[in-house]
Amino acid sequence: MIPRTMKACMLTAVNTFEMRELPVPVPAAGEVLCRIRAVAICGTDPEMINGKHLSKGWPPRFPFVMGHEWSGEVVRPGEGVTEFKAGDRVAGDAHRGCGSCRNCMEGNYTICLNYGKPETGHRHYGFVSPGANCQYNAYSVKAINKIPDSLSFVHATLVDTAGVALHAVKLIGVTPGGTVAVYGPGPIGLCAMQIVKGMGAATVIMVGRGHRLGVAGKVGADALIDFENEDPPSRIMEITSGRGADEVVACSGAAVTLQQCVHSVRKGGKIVLAGFFDDHEVSFSSWTKLVLDEILIKGSRANPNVSEAVIRLFGRGILKGDRVVTHRFPLEKYKEAVETFVGRKDGAIKVVVEP
Repeated sequence: MIPRTMKACMLTAVNTFEMRELPVPVPAAGEVLCRIRAVAICGTDPEMINGKHLSKGWPPRFPFVMGHEWSGEVVRPGEGVTEFKAGDRVAGDAHRGCGSCRNCMEGNYTICLNYGKPETGHRHYGFVSPGANCQYNAYSVKAINKIPDSLSFVHATLVDTAGVALHAVKLIGVTPGGTVAVYGPGPIGLCAMQIVKGMGAATVIMVGRGHRLGVAGKVGADALIDFENEDPPSRIMEITSGRGADEVVACSGAAVTLQQCVHSVRKGGKIVLAGFFDDHEVSFSSWTKLVLDEILIKGSRANPNVSEAVIRLFGRGILKGDRVVTHRFPLEKYKEAVETFVGRKDGAIKVVVEP
């Protein structure tokens, strides 16, 4: 039985949370009401909490329910919904494009031209549309995907994160039998590493530091580079006998990362940027190298059209979440969960709350 009210963790002001009792949403036509079972904390969540993204309209108002990396089950289909039924286990996508602009028509709905205009049908759950830090929420059927019983709700929160990694990797491809360097052993980087392995890379090099770099070794990295003790480009050139990596996946937004990536990739190689660079000015002195070596750099946003593939990768064991998800908290301890995530307490990588 669906209750009339639910618990929700609301961001009521910058750096301020409150647990509140809210009415359970009613799904509109083309939507389903979902019981939220698990929500992972993303790197953008603490930044929204501290007001860093207010200029982007994230959140658009206070109070606001955040949370966009979630899993749960359908409890009530809305009018006209035939593809989902009560009891279906699902994982959510944060983005739902308007469906009618040029970008959406081309399948690029994460860069919808009607972003932030709900009257057009656009949704960005947990950013400008109400999110999953609550017990129930209504979602467009275009923003959820069924998950198998073999995939736990906790690990299914990684569908979004792994989707970001897969989309980035698809943009540049993987050279079969080649070498891929991944900068940043956070959740996206750890997923990207597993994905490029599954797509045929013979050697995967992870650049990072500390506990997370050690986890990358346990997950399957062939070589580890601690940037505090070694120069990553020099070490990558050494590993590849002076050739450079075929592809580089940048999951770190550090200012120095882009320059390092350019000096890590081979002539004719490709770089994809899957991490935010915080809008700071990037010092870059390698334009000539970029041109003469025909190096391609691509930006990557979110996870369009990849969630079903990600779920299959989890099902086949190519993607594993057991070393990525490290901590679990009840929704009532959301503040502690965020502090654990930000402070990387006790080796925290991905932190999940369960409403």
